[in-house]
Amino acid sequence: MFLVVRSVFWLTLAYMVIKPGVDFVDAQAVSAQAMAAGQQVIAEQIQAIECDSFQCIGGKAVIAAALQSSPSAGTSMQSPAIDPVPMPRPRLDRAG
Repeated sequence: MFLVVRSVFWLTLAYMVIKPGVDFVDAQAVSAQAMAAGQQVIAEQIQAIECDSFQCIGGKAVIAAALQSSPSAGTSMQSPAIDPVPMPRPRLDRAG
């Protein structure tokens, strides 16, 4: 009986917290905004470094190029052409 009462309590509490019809925030949009803000802060910090050598200027250029070409947070690193399930090898003729 105690198990039923405890279950009803937690289910009622969860229903009160997560009501039907509540709109959740789009996580992909929030992560894209966070990535853009982070890249902007990093780019500003890199631009604030004063350079007097060619190596420093080249390093800043490489980092700026890397920041511009980074993939978005929502894209997958795996190519869609790869089959996730390997196909079994064909059976040999001599095996039957």
